[in-house]
Amino acid sequence: MDFLAGCFGGAAGVLVGHPFDTVKVRLQVQPVDKPLYRGTYHCFQSIIRQESVLGLYKGIGSPMMGLTVINAIVFGVHGNTMRFLEEDTPTNQFFAGAAAGAIQCVVCCPVELAKTRMQMQGIGEKKASRKTYRSSLDCLVHIYRQEGVRGVNRGMVTTLIRETPGFGAYFWSYDVLTRSLGCEPDSRFIIPKLLFAGGMAGITSWIVTYPADVIKSRLQMDGAGGVQRYSSIMDCVRQSIGKEGYMVFTRGLTSTLLRAFPVNATTFATVTLFLMYARGAEEAPQNQQSGL
Repeated sequence: MDFLAGCFGGAAGVLVGHPFDTVKVRLQVQPVDKPLYRGTYHCFQSIIRQESVLGLYKGIGSPMMGLTVINAIVFGVHGNTMRFLEEDTPTNQFFAGAAAGAIQCVVCCPVELAKTRMQMQGIGEKKASRKTYRSSLDCLVHIYRQEGVRGVNRGMVTTLIRETPGFGAYFWSYDVLTRSLGCEPDSRFIIPKLLFAGGMAGITSWIVTYPADVIKSRLQMDGAGGVQRYSSIMDCVRQSIGKEGYMVFTRGLTSTLLRAFPVNATTFATVTLFLMYARGAEEAPQNQQSGL
């Protein structure tokens, strides 16, 4: 039941947050010498004007496609780890979340690779005449044929660096907030409290891991146009800092934080309502505490 609730919640979160993610990736990857966008709002405007509203949803098939498997791994690993650790404490929530984040990278990395390539495809074009990839699956097949298994897993190390502490921080902050807010089953404002806790937990996890996300996006786009700029993670870090300064690690952060709150709030609200109808209103918040 937690698995199904997580799938519905995750799907709702993707629909709400994908436009912000597209803007984030565009800002992270654009060249510093000839930037296409001046900032978050200008990027939104440009995409809608040049590519229509659908341009904001480029690459959405990949996260939707991998959503079921990713949520199954996250919910399963987190729940089993918490049962193994036995005691439900914020610290154990962090370790369980970190374990879930690390293991789901096996699916998350290829999914985000396809998403990133699709989001950067056909910038400024309304027509689909020059698209390299027809869909997210076609994108992965194309990458596999050209670069093999290594190509499909491009950015795996940086994904691990981002997801492991990111999920740990997410579950830890959510647990601390729900305890502080008093999210008891009989609370009159249980939904607003969970919305707030989920949204803030999402913001916390992104602030912790955003620099790694910038490097991940750059490495996953590297070589897409036939020219490879970076030889390693550290080379990407050095080149990025050397050309753009340390502020490069905040590029696209505004869009990400704008996305983080509604996405996680939507996800938690959807999961909570699903569990309320499926198990009863009293049981839903308790399962949220142990399953998320």
